[in-house]
Amino acid sequence: MNISGILVTALPEHIAEVARSLSNLPGLDVTQIHAASGKLVVVQEAASVGEEVEAFKRIRTLPKVIAVDLVQHYFEDDNELIDAIPDELIRLEGIHVPTALQD
Repeated sequence: MNISGILVTALPEHIAEVARSLSNLPGLDVTQIHAASGKLVVVQEAASVGEEVEAFKRIRTLPKVIAVDLVQHYFEDDNELIDAIPDELIRLEGIHVPTALQD
């Protein structure tokens, strides 16, 4: 099981629409909404890194979404532990990965 904390940004006037769209996607839970800034905190659960990456891509393509940032990533299963963010996530446009975590 992979669990990620994601920050989603939208224009403040579209925050409710984006929150509804996110809530309709499987494995996502909108935990915080800051309407004035257009920021939403989302927790994502996925069975594998591949499923996680696909869900992240779906979030990025939602109407009215400006940016999607991976804030935290947790691997529950020992056999999936890694020392850096997976290449699949690094290659996604718009993600900043600290140099120390890049291969």
